Amino acid sequence: MQEALQILGKYWGYSEFRPVQEEIIHSVLEKKDTFGLMPTGGGKSLCFQVPGMVFNGICLVISPLVALMKDQVAQLQNRNIKAIALTGSIKSDEMIQLLDNCQFGNYKFLYLSPERLEQEWILERIKALPISMIAVDEAHCVSQWGHDFRPSYLKIKNLKIHFPKIPFIALTASATPQIQKDIVELLSLDNPVVFKQSFARTNLGYHVVNAEDKLYKINQILIKNQQSSIVYVRNRKSCHEYAAKLNQMGFKATYYHGGLPVKEKESNMGLWMKNEAQIMIATSAFGMGIDKPDVKTVIHVNLPENLESYYQEAGRAGRNGEKAFGILIHSPQDTIQAESQFIAVLPDVSFLKLVYVKLCNYFQIAYGEGINEEYAFSLNQFCAKYQLPVLKAFNALQFLDRQGIIALSNEYSEKAQIQFIIESKEVIRYISLHPEDELVMTTVLRAYPGVFDMQVNINTAFVAKKAGTTEAKVLTLLEKLGESQIIDYLAQQNESKITFLEVREDDRTINRVAKYLEKQNEVKKGQLASVIDYVKDGKECKSNLLLHYFGEETTGQCGVCSYCLAKNKVVNNKEEIQDAIRRVLNEKDLSSREIVEMVKFEEREILDILRQMLEYHIISINTKNQFTLNK
Repeated sequence: MQEALQILGKYWGYSEFRPVQEEIIHSVLEKKDTFGLMPTGGGKSLCFQVPGMVFNGICLVISPLVALMKDQVAQLQNRNIKAIALTGSIKSDEMIQLLDNCQFGNYKFLYLSPERLEQEWILERIKALPISMIAVDEAHCVSQWGHDFRPSYLKIKNLKIHFPKIPFIALTASATPQIQKDIVELLSLDNPVVFKQSFARTNLGYHVVNAEDKLYKINQILIKNQQSSIVYVRNRKSCHEYAAKLNQMGFKATYYHGGLPVKEKESNMGLWMKNEAQIMIATSAFGMGIDKPDVKTVIHVNLPENLESYYQEAGRAGRNGEKAFGILIHSPQDTIQAESQFIAVLPDVSFLKLVYVKLCNYFQIAYGEGINEEYAFSLNQFCAKYQLPVLKAFNALQFLDRQGIIALSNEYSEKAQIQFIIESKEVIRYISLHPEDELVMTTVLRAYPGVFDMQVNINTAFVAKKAGTTEAKVLTLLEKLGESQIIDYLAQQNESKITFLEVREDDRTINRVAKYLEKQNEVKKGQLASVIDYVKDGKECKSNLLLHYFGEETTGQCGVCSYCLAKNKVVNNKEEIQDAIRRVLNEKDLSSREIVEMVKFEEREILDILRQMLEYHIISINTKNQFTLNK
């Protein structure tokens, strides 16, 4: 373990491992098959990255998430560790080059998606590599009961045949007892050493709060807890809306969702990480690789899709060990909205087949063809053409992606297409009059000699690097030149790219995966039902409800969740609260919100007393929806 500690210090800057990390790494270094269940914030990646650096050879990492692979590879490269990722959208000729680099370039980590193992020629190339260990990340995907199950994970066990003496490590952050059992069996782990880190977070209070006016409730929470916060919302539109409203209310808020350009994501993330913005408004796209220890509060405005996601997202609070809160704001209509958002948009087999056939027709792919073909893709345009419901179609495409039939990339990209429409001597004259633009313009002219004769695609990042400036400044200059009619300028923004990973076979393709779709839909309905039970349960500690879901037994209650605090709170004198309400209403008629702000008791208690006072006709409601004291 001494060498492992030295590597940890040299490349990651830590002097010791986190709980369970050291035991898992020791097991792997002894070349034992190992299974690690490590909830959010446990540092899963180090459990294979450190042994991968200790062993001679290459650590093969199998991961289903392209973004996660790219993130981990980038982090390793930033630490001067040679790593490479073979994602689903890479074409065969580029794949060959990358594998050559891997074989002859002293790489330490090779990341690939599980679908790649189903390609015989790639498997043959991997068999020829000096593989030292095999890590299976997001291992819950092997189980049909796991969220985001992928059939290609079932083929991973075949690597045991080719690498019988190589240690396997399977890791996941969330798995019920059934899924834990499936992981061990379906990956054929050989007498594995199993490590389970408790899901209990003693410093984190899980709160379910009922509120009709969610923005007002968020305002109350953030005023009370003014440290770093995350507010999870349903969609991209809500990101912008909540950020704008909270900024208007005097908070410093920014936002993050999958549709933002990379630079805007990085800029907004930087503001939040440096605490220049207190609040990050985000969709579920936010969170991967985020380890900000001082997050005080994570607020969910809507019901999450499953308790696995909720646990991970709420668990981003309090990683410094200090008191923190995971708050889910609930209103009566949320259940209907969640069923509409998550269940009504699940594709059945006939709809999946329709989307697949339309997709092939959309790109004019003939039967028996299309493998490795890549296309820019606009989901909205595709759905408009065939009059398909957007969310349901997106879920169908995501399912096809998880089955390895297509690769769907949601990465934002911006392309510039230009052509000079003035003569070259006029361009030289312009440069002499605008010397601040010279470097960018001469870079373009050198790199793209045909730019006077036709529309040419410009790599703005490349131009910026060569000219020693930023991509934003290059784009600004191109816009200016377009407005001045010096160039024809066309900016193209693409949010998606689709690569077909199989030949088109219509019925045969879909029938092969139909059983997985039906199981997926069954699982998702069960998961949402568990979320609704968690929210509505008023008889048990919220922390215990989560722990029981993940198969942990409990002996006591957390004492810090909404249930425990309500149960343990000394009941205030009802007459005292009623007298306080009478006093403020004696002065003037007030709304319930105004009463809550003026009467210094818990909001829930005040509202209960208001209902009782209405029932006994002590107060009434006027035409302005205010409470008035009956004389």
